Amino acid sequence: MTMRRKASLAAAAALALGLMTACGDSGGEGGGNGDTGADEGMNTLERIQEEGKVVLAVAEERPYSWIEDGEGTGATVDMHREIFGNLGVDEVEVVEVDWNALIPGLNAERYDAVSAGMSILPERCAEAAFSDPEIMYTTTLMVPEGNPKNLSDLDSVVQAGDDVHLAVLAGGIEDGYADSLGIDDTTKVDNAQDGMDVVASGRADAFAMTAISLNWMVDNNPDSGVETTEAFQAVIDGEPDVGAGSTVFRKEDTELLDAYNEELAKITGDVDKYMEIVGDYGFTEENLPPEDLTTEELCTE
Repeated sequence: MTMRRKASLAAAAALALGLMTACGDSGGEGGGNGDTGADEGMNTLERIQEEGKVVLAVAEERPYSWIEDGEGTGATVDMHREIFGNLGVDEVEVVEVDWNALIPGLNAERYDAVSAGMSILPERCAEAAFSDPEIMYTTTLMVPEGNPKNLSDLDSVVQAGDDVHLAVLAGGIEDGYADSLGIDDTTKVDNAQDGMDVVASGRADAFAMTAISLNWMVDNNPDSGVETTEAFQAVIDGEPDVGAGSTVFRKEDTELLDAYNEELAKITGDVDKYMEIVGDYGFTEENLPPEDLTTEELCTE
C-alpha cells in the first residue's frame, strides 16, 4: 500500500470518527446526553448513576416545573431531585422545551426524562413510557375579570358556540378535550403565559388548562385582569375524565423506569412526605393519586 493511500485512509477514518462524535452529541434543548466511549454498553440508569447527572426536560407550566434564575424549580422538579438523589444521581439539570417537543426530544435522546406532570393518555403511551401516577388534576377556565361570558366549564363553551373563542395549550390534554367536544376554532398556545396573555388582551374569551396551574398564575399575577372559574372534571362521551400526570421515559429504559417507580412509591405511599415535597407549590392531598389507579389502566382507556 502506498504512503499516499495510507494517508487517505487515515484521513477518512479521522473524518468518520469526527462525524460519529458529532452525531453522538445530540445537542438541542438538553445540551445533549449522547453516548460516549465510557458510556458504551450501559443502559440509561447505569449511565446517569455513573455520571451522577440526569437531564430533565420541562415545559413552562407553573407550579409543576419551570426555570427561574437559570435553575429548575417546581413540584415535579423537587420530586425528581428527591427520587434521583435516592438513586445516587445528585445533579439534576433542567432544560425548557415547548410542550409539543417534549416526547419527540426525549425519543431523540436530547434528555433523559420529561418532568412536566404530563397527562397519561393512550396516544402518548404509544410513544413513550410513563411512570406510575404522580399528580391528579382537574381543569379550569381562565377568563377576563368578571367572567363576562358567564363560563363555567367546557360544556358552557360548547353551548356558547361562536360567541366564545377558546385558547388551549398546543398538544395539551385540553386540546384533546376541545377536539372531542367539537370545539374546532381554538387558539393554540405554546405555554401557560401565552394563554394568559391572549385572554388578558381580549384575543380569547377563555383559556383551558389544569386548575392548579391557572390558579397559581392568577395568584401570582394579581394585576393581570384575569380570573379562574371553579375547577371541574371534563366530561367526554358522558364520562368524567380522570386526569393523572407522571414522568415520561423512553420505552427502552425499563431499568430506569422500574427503579424510578420503586422510589416514587415511597413518596406517594406517604402523605406527609408527598406534601413535604409538593405542598409549598399549592398542591394538596387531593392531588395524591389513589392507590388503585394504575398507568396501565390510563394507557388503555
